[in-house]
Amino acid sequence: MFTPALFSVSYAGLWGQTALTLPNFVRHAARLGYRYVMLAGKRPHLSVLDFHEAELQGLRDVMDECGVTAPIIGAYVDAAGGTAAEVPYLEMQIAYVDRLSQMGTQLGTSIIRVFTGYERTESDTTRVWNTTVQMLQEMCDRLHPRRQILAVQNHHDLAVETSALLELLSDVDRPNCKLGFDAWSPALRGEDVYTAAKLAAPHTVITTNADYLRFERFAYRPELVNYDHRPTPMVRAVPFGTGFIDYTAFFTGLKDGGFTGLATYEMCSPIRGGGQIENLDYYARTYLEWMRRHDLIE
Repeated sequence: MFTPALFSVSYAGLWGQTALTLPNFVRHAARLGYRYVMLAGKRPHLSVLDFHEAELQGLRDVMDECGVTAPIIGAYVDAAGGTAAEVPYLEMQIAYVDRLSQMGTQLGTSIIRVFTGYERTESDTTRVWNTTVQMLQEMCDRLHPRRQILAVQNHHDLAVETSALLELLSDVDRPNCKLGFDAWSPALRGEDVYTAAKLAAPHTVITTNADYLRFERFAYRPELVNYDHRPTPMVRAVPFGTGFIDYTAFFTGLKDGGFTGLATYEMCSPIRGGGQIENLDYYARTYLEWMRRHDLIE
């Protein structure tokens, strides 16, 4: 069985959807039937600039009131983001994750989710790889005394392919460095989701889920009275189980590989039907219903 959670970024208003404060999101998640949540570690939610002792205690009180726990905080990093050599960009990101980790101790958080890095040019690959390894190692070392895990999500350019992600994990070589392994990236890039999930499962501590449709793109050529086929399709989020991703195969791969942990639902892009709260709630409930119907949660 998997343990369902709801990601607060779904109700953060970042893509035009209804925005809830973090305490109100926790209350709302509980009403929707979620007992576990993932907190977005940035404004307008769990910002390191806005949440101090009093705010953290207030949030913890609301969580206790609602019977909700927050095992995961989502951090937003990019190891390749710094361009000016004199700016200690890597130190800033490590300090940011370290502070989220400290905040997490007050909230009962055991996992900090991070990314790798975006590649600007092909010549940057080795440099970005080495910088990413360094960043993840120091983050892990700072989380270790708090008995927290760093979960690397297959999201950014670097090591997004599953075997490359496992190679990166080997280079980081820290016992508390694990994976936040998702289906949407392998599916979009043409990997077999069952095989990828089974391969990643022994190293996975969370998976974050959403479903999408793909639409082919074309550019009209009036001089030919025809269209050029654009290479990259458009993708749009739809209710869970109605998109192109084979989640039955994905979850089977995770189970066959030995992982049955936290499965978080997110709405982290514009969704079909609009961003009003009724539609967001429909998507959030549909995820729970799909997971129950497939005997993946109780």
